Amino acid sequence: MPESALVIVVPEAEPFVSDWRAQYDWSAQRGVPAHITLLYPFAPTEKVDDALLSQLHKLFVAEASISFELTRVARFPEVAWLAPEPSEPFRALTDLIAARFPDYPPYEGAHDVVIPHLTVAEGGVELQDRVEAALSAQLPIRARADDVAFLFEDDEGLWHEAHRFPFAG
Repeated sequence: MPESALVIVVPEAEPFVSDWRAQYDWSAQRGVPAHITLLYPFAPTEKVDDALLSQLHKLFVAEASISFELTRVARFPEVAWLAPEPSEPFRALTDLIAARFPDYPPYEGAHDVVIPHLTVAEGGVELQDRVEAALSAQLPIRARADDVAFLFEDDEGLWHEAHRFPFAG
């Protein structure tokens, strides 16, 4: 069943990470732009209706835009990622969505703590070292989030942006 995700798209990062992501990030290979995930997986696409879209719009229009920087390359096992600072606004949005839609816990509840991040590459330590060496000198990347993108997966596993929900400003 096709899934959906709520993300902050970060076009400011694309010039720095697009080549890495195209080669080493499964989501980029399926059409997902550089982003910070707020909640994945969200509602199956077949369950998205006007009422849900209205609830999401009302939820996000009450929130302020977020100015942030991607300040450093960090790592999870098998993932190199960029850390947003401040990270708290992203955590707060994830908590807000999860509280409003408890049937859709972040990452299906797999993690006790959700760490906001922009995935650059999936792979071992050698790849992570290369990413860090290549990107560290180009940081920080200044960015601003003015809305939330609602991404839908199609039947072939490709993703596209279906809706945008603006923040108050």
